[in-house]
Amino acid sequence: MANQKPRPAGLVAIDREMARQHGDALASFAEAAAMAARIAASLDKTGRLLLLGMGGSHAVNRAVEPLYRALGIDAIAIPLSEQLGEPLTIGGRTVLMTSQSGESAEVVRWFTETGGHAETFGLTLEAGSFLARAAPSLVGVGGTELAFAATRSLTVTLALHLAILAALGEHPSGALVALQAPEIVDIGAALNALGEVDTVVTSGRRLQGVAEALALGLTELSRRPCFSLEGGQLRHGPMEMLGPKIGVVLFRGKDPTADLVTAMAVSAVETGAPVVIFDSSGEAPVAGATTLTFGAATGMAAIFAMLPTAQRLMIAFADARVDNAGTPVRSTKITRSE
Repeated sequence: MANQKPRPAGLVAIDREMARQHGDALASFAEAAAMAARIAASLDKTGRLLLLGMGGSHAVNRAVEPLYRALGIDAIAIPLSEQLGEPLTIGGRTVLMTSQSGESAEVVRWFTETGGHAETFGLTLEAGSFLARAAPSLVGVGGTELAFAATRSLTVTLALHLAILAALGEHPSGALVALQAPEIVDIGAALNALGEVDTVVTSGRRLQGVAEALALGLTELSRRPCFSLEGGQLRHGPMEMLGPKIGVVLFRGKDPTADLVTAMAVSAVETGAPVVIFDSSGEAPVAGATTLTFGAATGMAAIFAMLPTAQRLMIAFADARVDNAGTPVRSTKITRSE
């Protein structure tokens, strides 16, 4: 029997983070009630939300953006770097600044230049960070994530948002069940489907933020130019790139956009591209696509159900292509320069 290659140190570090992410997320939700209520009161007052962050933090913001909108809040998520260059006005808005380390260069510059305002709050994993000192903050349990690609930090930060949404009146039970009893879905068929592709494009509709988080992780770990396009944006021209060497990963939930994701899957299969669907819609599988089936769910419950499996897929995809996956060669965990 051939010897299996040793598990790269970077992936071992990610494994450790993932092993504790559900417990840390549940604890974070439980401990967040008081500050979450304060943020919810701000949102009740302003009715407008600006979500700022970089990298994985921005992907989280994109994932929760439609959830706040569904509650009647005028929410928009933009990269913090864009806000620094072409700022939206912050007056009359609640601002949620997200940085798992609380030390990113853009976070420091934004507070240095603006000082924030009375309705500015932070979300971070580090209680002693610059962000936690600069603004009243929700702080996730477990401290700073040490591994390179974001896994635990995504799940914990989403749990902090779940606490805010619960304070706004959203019932958290489905999401909490997804954290307490994670679904174990085999990724073997999906990994095989993507076995010969050169790159992957991820896409969703209401679950587009999760698609963006997966694309970021795939790129960081595999060093391939994987990227994400919202479903409508993928339809408007970029379909031209699809074919057998371009993998497509779609996210379909039990929501009014499910039919649009289904239509995209059918079209992508017709191009010859390998198609993988993370599916919590409860709808029938799409012929020709590889489907990872989860219990029917929407919103945060669907996100928490799918995210750990998406993380396992991105890790396995990278491990098959890179000898030292998980060890950055051009980046650092905390980006301290712009």
